[in-house]
Amino acid sequence: MKGDNVAKINQQYCQRFGQIAVELGFITAEQLIEALGEQVRDDVEGRPHRLLGTIFFEQGIMTPSQIDEVLNNLFQKQRQHEKTAGVGR
Repeated sequence: MKGDNVAKINQQYCQRFGQIAVELGFITAEQLIEALGEQVRDDVEGRPHRLLGTIFFEQGIMTPSQIDEVLNNLFQKQRQHEKTAGVGR
C-alpha cells in the first residue's frame, strides 16, 4: 500500500518538482533527466522508488532548504490550480 501512495504522489508531483527546481536554478535540465533515469532504473530493477528530491539530496545537488522551497512552490501552485478548477466546493 505504501508503494501505491508513493506512486500516486510521484505521478502527480515529481515531474513538476523537477521543472520547478530547474526554473529556480537549483538543478540543470541535464541533472533532471539523469534523476528521472535513476527513477526508471530503480523501478525496473525492483528497488524502492525514490522521489526526485531524495535523489538530488543523496547526490548533494540540492539542500533540504532548496527542496523545501521547491515543495512550497509546488503546493502553492497546486492550491491555485484547485481554486481555479473549483476543487473542494
